[in-house]
Amino acid sequence: MSWGEETGIRKIDDVATLGLAGVNNSLAYRVHEIEKHLHSSGSWFGAAATPTATHFADRIGPAIAAFQIDAGNEDWGTWVQLLGADDTPARTSQAFFDPHEILISTAQEEVIYFIQIGRGASGAASLSAGTYTELVVGVDATKKFKSVTKVQTGRAPAGSLLWARCLAIGKNTATIDFYLGIHEYAG
Repeated sequence: MSWGEETGIRKIDDVATLGLAGVNNSLAYRVHEIEKHLHSSGSWFGAAATPTATHFADRIGPAIAAFQIDAGNEDWGTWVQLLGADDTPARTSQAFFDPHEILISTAQEEVIYFIQIGRGASGAASLSAGTYTELVVGVDATKKFKSVTKVQTGRAPAGSLLWARCLAIGKNTATIDFYLGIHEYAG
């Protein structure tokens, strides 16, 4: 007799669940969200060749340039929009996404860069709402990059705006260029 049989309650491993189509934040919902995150396809973006008011990113391909952000005078630089309302979903029928990785392609200076990536109506709005994440990237003398930097963020509804800015320790202006990878989810 398995647990709960005497009361008619079935064990958790005997019951099918609705996952992301079920009750928001239930155990089944959260497990399905984790499963989809770990086993979902990624999409990569660079700066849009022809940006519009709602389009700032193009999917990677032969002629796609990296995004570029620039540090301020020993301070944070200006926020740069990475994704517009029309840039996600990248794949049909996806309702949510999360920025997951960046690949640095070039850096202007041999310094430590602090990078903030935020989601909201503006970069400043992401700071106020707490919908941002921070990264630290160290650039050595070669200024060559070959590995992906993981980005830890929360899920965002498709169509959310994404922004980035940087600070370069001890520098007045220092650009860093990167491509952005996201994961998308059905529900």
